[in-house]
Amino acid sequence: MKIISFAGSNSSKSINRKLSAYAAGLFDNAEVELLDINDYEMPLYSQDREDEIGQHPLAQAFLDKLASAEVIVLSLPENNGNYSAAFKNLFDWCSRITKEVFQNKPMLLMATSPGQRGGKSVLEIAQANLPRYGGNIKAVFSLPSFYENFDLGTNRISNATLDTELRETVSKFPV
Repeated sequence: MKIISFAGSNSSKSINRKLSAYAAGLFDNAEVELLDINDYEMPLYSQDREDEIGQHPLAQAFLDKLASAEVIVLSLPENNGNYSAAFKNLFDWCSRITKEVFQNKPMLLMATSPGQRGGKSVLEIAQANLPRYGGNIKAVFSLPSFYENFDLGTNRISNATLDTELRETVSKFPV
């Protein structure tokens, strides 16, 4: 099984990238490819820019990566209660090529943040929005208080209850 795992963050210190990598590694017998959305950085989307340059080739390259997956593991940062600008821009460019951005691939949707809500606002938005764009969300996980519940030395969830919850989510994940 091939998993494409990425965070909707362009931060070099992304805690959501750490969470998505950890979660993807919990799947049995999986080939995991970790994407960095910085590799798909494009100018800020606008209709004028699309009219000028057409469909951006990096958007197609990202869609091709998603097409190669059997499962998508996505962890979203919460920026002022919403998607990061970097993720939204990538999403906007991709959606101009196909409305089915996530191609109905089974998805583990996650979020984490330093705060106690663990990105729940962005998860609510994504759960309502991504299915309209081919997001086949099969499971959702939120990791609150990242720095208290994730060990940066071992790159794993240190809170036993939350770690068990994620492991059970992955073990029951319908592929």
